[in-house]
Amino acid sequence: MIKAVIDRFEGDFAILSIGDDERRLNVPRKSLPKGSREGSWLQVELDGDTLLHVQLDPEETARARERIAEKMASLLRGDHLK
Repeated sequence: MIKAVIDRFEGDFAILSIGDDERRLNVPRKSLPKGSREGSWLQVELDGDTLLHVQLDPEETARARERIAEKMASLLRGDHLK
């Protein structure tokens, strides 16, 4: 299984960013688990560009949201200006 994140939705497709090299892959929106949304992290199994298996990764999604919240709080405090 490989980690992927839902970058965005375009019509009936989701654009995934896959793995450390952030390879882009368009997959049908209907092939994603219920509750999937932009920024959701997934565990995917691929055969080339074919999605064989996908499941939500709620722990990684929570970690990513926490990192983003911490960065936003730092920016709002002006830490980058010091």
